[in-house]
This record gives sequence, structure tokens and C-alpha cells, in this order.
Amino acid sequence: MLVLPPPLGKRRPQRLHSTAMRQVGKRARAATPGAVVGVISDTHGLLRPEAVAALAGVDVIVHAGDIGSAAVLEALRQIAPIIAVRGNNDRESWAASLPEIVKTDVGGIRLCVVHDIKRLGGGDPASEGIDVVISGHSHRPSVERRARLLLLNPGSAGPRRFTLPVAVARLHVGPAGLRAEIVELGTSRPPAR
Repeated sequence: MLVLPPPLGKRRPQRLHSTAMRQVGKRARAATPGAVVGVISDTHGLLRPEAVAALAGVDVIVHAGDIGSAAVLEALRQIAPIIAVRGNNDRESWAASLPEIVKTDVGGIRLCVVHDIKRLGGGDPASEGIDVVISGHSHRPSVERRARLLLLNPGSAGPRRFTLPVAVARLHVGPAGLRAEIVELGTSRPPAR
């Protein structure tokens, strides 16, 4: 695993975009005020200091797969408790005990975490009581709302892929509902061609 040196200077993670989602219907649950879930994916063995800084202060971290090494999980555990799934590139023995899909409650909301969203098939996660589906794999950060379901992909926080941004996400859980934001990390982009 490669962990870059910690100095960030005065650079701060930049918010790329965010969306808000109110819990509706009979299933709206009381959420813990102020709960923040840090979401990261596709580190591929590289935990950038900018990602560590962007996840500082969260209540729990979700890693949506393609972790790359057990050392990445250990470093993230130093920040907050972690929920992790195995990605298609997590094939070594350290990853054997990681599940491919996790369904759990965090801060009064129901999460489904999977590396590749296609593994969920054509079912409706909301009908199973899921509030948020967190996935990775595409390396494309996105926040999408489908009725009462929030789909969150933090993008890739590991090695840059093509011209895609390097990013993580923060999921804010509060009395008003859910708000997800993509945090683009302050890494230099390759020149456009």
C-alpha cells in the first residue's frame, strides 16, 4: 500500500455537488441528529492524505470495495468504525472474509453496500426497506434519487482513472432526512488532451 505524505498545506477538499432527500412515508425513521457517514471506494491500495482529511470527524466509514489491501482498512479504522465490502479486485486472502453485499442500519437509516450495483439485479431495494444504496466500481462519483431511494457512488479515491475526479462522499443523516455530497479531493488533474 502506498500512503502519501500527510501535508495538505492550505488545500481543502472541495465540494463537487450535493443533493438532499427527505424521508417520506410510513417508513421514515428517527435519525440520530448530526450523524455523518464517510463513503469511500476504489482505493486500490492507495489511501491519499486528502481522503483521510475529507473523512476526518465522521461517525462511521463505508468502503464500497476494491480496497486493495488490509492496510487501507486498518488506516480507515483509525478514523472511525468501518463497514466494507469486497470488490472485484479484492482477491487476496485478507479479503476473503469481506462480504460482497452488506445491509445494515446506520443512524436510523437502512444502507445496502455493494461494489457493483449490477449485482443487486433488477429488484427494488426500497421495497426491502433500503434507504440508501452505496456502490463503487465505475469510478464515477454520483448522487441520484429514485423516489425515496438514494443511490450514492463516491467515485474513486485511489489512483486516477482517465480524467475522472478523485473523490469521496459524505452522507449526512439528520431529522430533515438525508443529504449526500461528493467531495472532490484536491489532487492535481492531468492536462487535457
